[in-house]
Amino acid sequence: MAMLTTHQFLCSFLAFILYTGVAYQTPDIPAADKVCGKWQMVGESLIIQVYRDGGEFKAKIVWFDDEDDTKPTDYWKDIRNPDPNLRNRKILGMNVVEKLAYNAKTDSWEDGMIYDAKHGRHWNASAYINKEGLLKVKGYWHFKFIGKTITFKRVN
Repeated sequence: MAMLTTHQFLCSFLAFILYTGVAYQTPDIPAADKVCGKWQMVGESLIIQVYRDGGEFKAKIVWFDDEDDTKPTDYWKDIRNPDPNLRNRKILGMNVVEKLAYNAKTDSWEDGMIYDAKHGRHWNASAYINKEGLLKVKGYWHFKFIGKTITFKRVN
């Protein structure tokens, strides 16, 4: 009889939890925001911080290995920028991805721009997170099939 009482108690307790919504719930992150956070480029020494700014998503450089131990990371500037007024801005903290918009139908971020500081060029950009949880960012020139994909793994 005690077994039946325990069983009834458990069923009643579970029904109460489900009814009231008190069950151990984690706050849902909107699908669009799952890209937010720190990501390290696979095979490279670069970490970006992806964040939402209003309705668009951006990414800024938060760490990189300049392979020159004689100068601090915040020494490096955007010297190849086509705009002479921007050539003195620091690479560290600089936005390198802008204007990405979430597309719920494709579960991807589209219509953005990516900046290549090594060459001082802007490219169209899109991004998605694959089944393995890797962020794939594609820089391309007008057509997605003409471009390069960069892979990042989440670090935070």
